[in-house]
Amino acid sequence: MLALSNWPIAQRQRIRGVLTDIDDTLTCDGEISPDAWQALQQLQSAGYAVIAITGRPVGWSEPFAQSWPVDAIVAENGAVALLGTRKLYLQDAITREHNSIRMRKVMQHVLQTVPGAHASHDSEGRETDIAIDHSEFHHLDTDQITRVVQLMQNAGMNATVSSIHINGWFGSHNKLEGARWFVRELFQRDLDAELETWAYVGDSTNDQLMFAHFANSVGVANIQRFVPSLQHLPRYITPSERGTGFSEVVQAILASR
Repeated sequence: MLALSNWPIAQRQRIRGVLTDIDDTLTCDGEISPDAWQALQQLQSAGYAVIAITGRPVGWSEPFAQSWPVDAIVAENGAVALLGTRKLYLQDAITREHNSIRMRKVMQHVLQTVPGAHASHDSEGRETDIAIDHSEFHHLDTDQITRVVQLMQNAGMNATVSSIHINGWFGSHNKLEGARWFVRELFQRDLDAELETWAYVGDSTNDQLMFAHFANSVGVANIQRFVPSLQHLPRYITPSERGTGFSEVVQAILASR
């Protein structure tokens, strides 16, 4: 990872949109930080596209999609998109209903098998995935987290670890597929054809696909705690953590204009 100050001005000048994680990238203890909020407003005022992509549930994300200065929020690791008050799904209703039954069984098995495992507090708002809390209100150690991931994968689920939760779902979608899908939906454009015009900002293991795919990828400083378990690192890292780090990314982009 290179220091953010090493991000070439020529690359920053080409940026036209920002994709960002939410938890511990824009927020601290579940609340968006004032400097991250101001940075989002600055991007919006300057005409940049802004899409937040999160493992958080759609129910948790709905009020923020309506009040934050973002174009959209893609929730549940790419499965549901919120455009103001509109809600769009990647999977059809029959598939979601079938998967919901399967997910409940996996959740019950995980809770019965892994001592100390708890469903995330935001589970009631989830429609297309399940989540086990490992750092938000309950703590799981590395071995317990690995066990939960294995149980989800053994059941045929995709599983990923965010800074606070272990998420599992049925389907091939992920943050990258969700970004591709919603850039098509929102702008009628092909994300892969214009990668050099987008930046991605994140902080944990479930951001790895994005870090690997985007040359303009940035980790906020608190990503350091996940570095030993990351196969794909962001290209750049900010001096500061969480929302302050996100603001530093935005200032770097705006300073290149």
